[in-house]
Amino acid sequence: MGGRTARVGVLALQGDFEAHRQALAAGGAESREIRVRSDLDDPVSGLVLPGGESTTMLKLMEGTGLDARLAELVGGGVPVLATCAGVILIAREVHHPEQRSLGLLDVRVERNAYGRQIDSAVVDLEVADPEGLGAAALEGVFIRAPRVTGVGTGVRVLARRGGDPVLLRQGKVLAATFHPELTADSPVIKLFLRAVRNGSTP
Repeated sequence: MGGRTARVGVLALQGDFEAHRQALAAGGAESREIRVRSDLDDPVSGLVLPGGESTTMLKLMEGTGLDARLAELVGGGVPVLATCAGVILIAREVHHPEQRSLGLLDVRVERNAYGRQIDSAVVDLEVADPEGLGAAALEGVFIRAPRVTGVGTGVRVLARRGGDPVLLRQGKVLAATFHPELTADSPVIKLFLRAVRNGSTP
């Protein structure tokens, strides 16, 4: 891929942030771990909010100012990839059970909607927008994944699972309820890195 060097900040409070860093490295991108607000003092050209436990992430950010800084960067147009719990973290509404969130993505989500860890699955997804995704086929790795139950008017659905939106785009935010970092050569990672390198909408 052409364009500028990708320097991506990966939220590393908890969860599978290392798998994301490996996927970014495979795509030729540099990354660094973000644990405290000052880790974002140096500019980043993209942000990854990984899977894990959204409640734990929120608790670890309490009183640190990190959540406010993340919201500031997202609002300022930094390209974002949110996966699984990362989607819960930035959703407008979270249910089952209800919890607070950063409210940066205009969707309503239901936590752990596809079952427990034992119910994890690899699924061939329906690509709803091949042009927007840049691919006609997509695999989804679902591990205690949330379900999107409501989508705002400014949100574009790129892929579905059995009718459920599972890959969405709102401005420069790309949100996957599955784990694209666990699929080799994932179109989702490629789409995110194109946005990061071009400084444009995914």
